[in-house]
Amino acid sequence: MENRKYLLESEAKKICEAYGIPVTRFKVATNEEEAVKFANEIGYPVVFKIVSPDVIHKSDVGGVILNIKNDEEAKKAYKQILENVKKHVPDAKIVGVFVQEMAPQGTEVIVGALKDSQFGPTVMFGLGGIFVEILKDVTFRIA
Repeated sequence: MENRKYLLESEAKKICEAYGIPVTRFKVATNEEEAVKFANEIGYPVVFKIVSPDVIHKSDVGGVILNIKNDEEAKKAYKQILENVKKHVPDAKIVGVFVQEMAPQGTEVIVGALKDSQFGPTVMFGLGGIFVEILKDVTFRIA
C-alpha cells in the first residue's frame, strides 16, 4: 500500500458507489486509444482528468479538460493533459486519465476525514473545486 494522504478520484468514487451514493459514469484510460473508446462508451460530452497520486489540484497543472465533444477532441485532450502534467510536475507518477461524463453544472464540494489526536475521527466538508485553496472555506466536525 502506498503511503498517501489522499484517495485518487477513481478510488473515492468506488467508495461512494459501494454506499449507494450516485456518481458520474467513469473509467480510467491508460492510453489514447482507451480514452477514445471509453469516451464513446460513456457518451460525449466527457471530461478528462489526470490520475496521479502526485497531483492533488489537477486544474492547477492543466490536468482537467472539460466538454470534450468527439474523438478528435478526445485524442488532442489526452495528449494535452499528459504534456501539461509532465511540464508542471515532471516526476509525477501518472496512473492514467480519468474519463467521465460531463455532469450538469452544480456546486462542487470537498469531503474529507482524518483522525485527530485530541478529538478522534473527524470529517471535513466545504466548498470544493478550485475554491478549496483560495477561500479555505471548510468546516470540521467530530465523526
